[in-house]
Amino acid sequence: MFRRHLISLAALAVSAVGMPAAMAQGKDIKIAHIYSKTGPLEAYGKQTQTGLMMGLSYATGGSMTINGRKIVVIEKDDQGKPDLGKNLLAAAYGDDKVDLAVGPTASPVALAMLPVAEEYKKILLVEPAVADSITGDKWNKYIFRTGRNSSQDAISNAVAVDKEGVSIVTMAQDSAFGRDGVKAYKDAIKKAKVVHEEYLPPATTDFTAGAQRMIDKLKGLPGRKIIFIIWAGGNPFKIADMDLKRHGIEIATGGNILPAMVAYKQFPGMEGAAYYYFGMPKNPVNDAMVASHYQQFKSPPDFFTAGGFSAAMALVTALKKTNGDTNTNKLISTMEGMSFDTPKGKMTFRKEDHQAMQSMYHFKIKIDPAFAWGVPELIREIKPEEMNVPIRNKR
Repeated sequence: MFRRHLISLAALAVSAVGMPAAMAQGKDIKIAHIYSKTGPLEAYGKQTQTGLMMGLSYATGGSMTINGRKIVVIEKDDQGKPDLGKNLLAAAYGDDKVDLAVGPTASPVALAMLPVAEEYKKILLVEPAVADSITGDKWNKYIFRTGRNSSQDAISNAVAVDKEGVSIVTMAQDSAFGRDGVKAYKDAIKKAKVVHEEYLPPATTDFTAGAQRMIDKLKGLPGRKIIFIIWAGGNPFKIADMDLKRHGIEIATGGNILPAMVAYKQFPGMEGAAYYYFGMPKNPVNDAMVASHYQQFKSPPDFFTAGGFSAAMALVTALKKTNGDTNTNKLISTMEGMSFDTPKGKMTFRKEDHQAMQSMYHFKIKIDPAFAWGVPELIREIKPEEMNVPIRNKR
């Protein structure tokens, strides 16, 4: 009888040891998505959310579970306001007890959020905020980014216009996004000359004065003359109303969301480099996302839909590798140097600064009556290994 008692005690001890693992397995994986559900970049934020949810479903085969743990996404609206974003992230980590967070949409919000991730020692996967400083001098080890950074934008766009005898004026928003973008662009330009930088308030609607200053800087110069635009939201292409052609001035810019690219129809032949356009990448993940988006929304996925999808692919890849373990240090060591499939093809988190190395797409705008926007026709894919993207953090 005494022996039976010992056996039963031993069985209880074994089951008690197994309980935490079983409880952890059944516990939800909680992800906060903090983005501009409203505010100036609402369109970008909503696309990211759509892509994130589509990507989580795709990457988990529709189960929304990893190793028996259900994925729960908690949405929070930062309205594009840095202080609000910072407080929402603190509440997500502290009150909601999320395992990690994704977002935000705007670079100033992201910069406000970075120290919060470090304080709570939890991962913040940045998507789609672009400023170089996020994975540069303001970076900490809890920050990863699937979104492209300003340097990737700049280096790929420089490919399109960086030739001898070209004079360039940059026009950008007076913000972290705009200024980091221009700095990276100037660093990437080797042959052409940047003769002026024009910074305007982010909410500018009247571009007349700025356009006149840019025209004055370019109009008397020999050779090819270009205004390169770095802008988020609004319609900076109103500067074309100033009859730039009369002075032989061209416009160049990167890719954008489809509604913004309606304005590109004014500029057939315009060259630039895009982060994404649904018709460019040729891979199974993109095919699946495009088909699913058409099925759900009767329209193609957009610029930031691909970003949200990529973030989901990164998270699920990492969590599958850890068997659903959300321990922050384990996730960091798993994600550093990790490659994962996305609608843009393979991305890899660079170990030094956790920036996702990824392809960009050199395009030329063509007019197709079947589309409401200027269609970016692929000239060539610019592979990650072709872009010498600087490591700007101080690790």
